[in-house]
Amino acid sequence: MSDIKRLADLISRRNQVNKEISDLIGRPALTGHIGEYIASKIFNIELESSAARKGIDGRFTEGALKGRTVNIKIYGKREGLLDISLENLADYYLVMAGPQSQSMTSKGAARPIVISNVYLFKMNELLTELGNRGVKIRVATSVARKYWDSAEIFPHQTNKKFILTKKQCELLRSFYYNHLSIIS
Repeated sequence: MSDIKRLADLISRRNQVNKEISDLIGRPALTGHIGEYIASKIFNIELESSAARKGIDGRFTEGALKGRTVNIKIYGKREGLLDISLENLADYYLVMAGPQSQSMTSKGAARPIVISNVYLFKMNELLTELGNRGVKIRVATSVARKYWDSAEIFPHQTNKKFILTKKQCELLRSFYYNHLSIIS
């Protein structure tokens, strides 16, 4: 019974933190909403007024991508999979991910919200490449490492379509280095 009481206490503390996060971001403290908020602030994206809009989370508000639509993803680990929806396809997918997964199982591992890498995929180009390789587009679309590598904008600026500022890099690092002790 001591385990269940400890769990109740931990959930109570988690609920309080979730409320504080919800108050800050204006939406429920779900991982996707948190990722959208982070991306909107760091990458100057105006989010859609409704989080229920399928396929598009917002639009870039400045720079070379100004006005372009974006679907924002945040993954605790990079596992080579991308949730692609062809319904109302955004111009770009911005993917913030934790470290590359080393394990085949998640048993006993935490899945914290951390950002070690950021990728920007131009979706019409990616879909053409995947189609040419016969890859099925779905919720868990397998995307080869070479596409991830060429889409990377942080910490390595491989993709030159969106050049990060020093301040943007600094903000992104705060979502990784401050959390190294809980990454497993």
